[in-house]
Amino acid sequence: QVQLVESGGGLVQAGGSLRISCAASGRTLSSYAVGWFRQAPGKEREFVAAMSWNGRSTYYTDSVKGRFTISRDNAKNTVYLQMNSLKPEDTALYYCAADETTIVVTTNPRYWGQGTQVTVSS
Repeated sequence: QVQLVESGGGLVQAGGSLRISCAASGRTLSSYAVGWFRQAPGKEREFVAAMSWNGRSTYYTDSVKGRFTISRDNAKNTVYLQMNSLKPEDTALYYCAADETTIVVTTNPRYWGQGTQVTVSS
């Protein structure tokens, strides 16, 4: 079992930056693909970004390409999402996720965190 705990969410002005983190316990993340999803009020949860287990491949939804960067520090068993040029439409509850396979982590990952709120004011 992998337990995931997000942190670092908060309130930021449009155009600003924020980095959210996801700390894992129970298993080492180095053998898992990892990803981030988000859910805005009244909307379905959507895929944001993912990284393969070895870090060689990354994937982003079109709306965040060039603004968000997913990264991982296997020594700290932690995944990050650096968010730049934030927009009010980025406001959502952000979830960390992990799965044994990359393709699944972008669609229906096995392990989920509880989420961290990111609010972007205009």
